[in-house]
Amino acid sequence: MNETAWDVVTPGGALTFSAVVLAAGLSTRMQGAHKLLLPIDGQPAVRRTVEALAQAGPEEIVVVTGFNGREVIAALDGLRVTFQPNPRYREGQMTSVAAGVAALNAPCNVVMICLADQVLLTAADYRELVDAFATMPRGSILIPMWDGQRGNPVLFAASYAAEVISGHVNPGCRKLIAERPEEVFVHQAAHDRFIVDMDTPEDYAGVLERLGVLGEAIGSGDLSKAHG
Repeated sequence: MNETAWDVVTPGGALTFSAVVLAAGLSTRMQGAHKLLLPIDGQPAVRRTVEALAQAGPEEIVVVTGFNGREVIAALDGLRVTFQPNPRYREGQMTSVAAGVAALNAPCNVVMICLADQVLLTAADYRELVDAFATMPRGSILIPMWDGQRGNPVLFAASYAAEVISGHVNPGCRKLIAERPEEVFVHQAAHDRFIVDMDTPEDYAGVLERLGVLGEAIGSGDLSKAHG
């Protein structure tokens, strides 16, 4: 992340945000399928996620790729995003977070770390978190929570970028609330969409049911062919 982009104050005090989408993972629990390429109402899951995010008005979206990177890039063809490959994606999610944040260039106040498989989230959901960050009474990191379960995306002040890139702050760390209580604000959500992702075939089936769309791949019994 360019230092000139960190913690920029915009005219009138409006809060601006940029987003990093983590799309590099191995998808090991999806029985041979790449979860980000699974069809959701006629489009790849990753495209549905990024389109919803784009409608929330970020300054910039960086998509971090790794496993099946070419296919992920193809699934996002035509969208205004920047792709950042992470050759170290097998070493864990934090390497993708650091790579994505380092690739940000547009001035912003807040960075949002998004999961590419949270296909239930809408533009309004992303805006809900930005608005909550703008009005939170304390802290510089926001984590959504529902019914005692921690969710995603996580937001942090852009001034933390250097610490995130260096690995001193890990927004994905489950111990973050306990380790930095004075810096973390928990946003209590009124719905469960911030905690829903797609790691397993059962998760995928549940998402399709909630969206009211058919999952031909589930019915066929060969999930590995469900790539679009």
